[in-house]
Amino acid sequence: MTADLHVLTQSLVGVLVLLVVATAVLWAYGVPHRFAPALAIARGAVQLALISLVLSGVITDGRWVAVVLALMFAVATWTATRRIGRGTATLGIVAVAILAGAGVALAIVFATGAIELSPRYALAIGGIVIGNAMTVAALAGRRFLEIVDSRWEEVEGWLALGATPRQSTAELTRVAVHAALIPATDQTKTTGLVTLPGAFVGAIFGGLSPLEAGRFQIVVLASIMAAAAITAVVVARGLGPIRSRPTVPA
Repeated sequence: MTADLHVLTQSLVGVLVLLVVATAVLWAYGVPHRFAPALAIARGAVQLALISLVLSGVITDGRWVAVVLALMFAVATWTATRRIGRGTATLGIVAVAILAGAGVALAIVFATGAIELSPRYALAIGGIVIGNAMTVAALAGRRFLEIVDSRWEEVEGWLALGATPRQSTAELTRVAVHAALIPATDQTKTTGLVTLPGAFVGAIFGGLSPLEAGRFQIVVLASIMAAAAITAVVVARGLGPIRSRPTVPA
């Protein structure tokens, strides 16, 4: 018990020092929302503590796992929508995009037997894929609005020539999709060279051999890429028909 308390204390000190450094750097450079990283970590710590308590009792029950995944999906949709803005219309687009991306990827993984269909694996890979789909949805949406805003004269020119709103931004949606996929693509390309992904490390700590952990991680990465591609395309296409210059949320 004393050893566990000592480790917890050391972890807390390390986290606090890291947060002080992050906040100090942002403050010194005059970055807005300088306390956002610290607040995010504090919120994440509370949420992880709560979800750890909940999952210890539901991880083997498929029904409760489905409830948890549904909650993850709802929070992911809401979070990405807030990053993009533009109201309830965006909420529907983001919901469809994340559901399509994560749903197709997970269906393929379990249908092919790449990963065993069980409550714990569904929760593990489902959470990873939904989280990455959320990030890609926000990136695709924001990047699209930024590009349209910066190239609005071009869009207006197409509209003046008789193009439909969707046609006037067709090329810009493709640029936005490409930009949104860059982080996931780079992370996948550098796996094992620059980073050791959490799923890989966690699988090893959980008792799997490095070879089996590597197999699991490759399936996870492929799932992320498939979900990201679908999500980004659906978001960009859904936002595509624009008739007025957009406002990019801060």
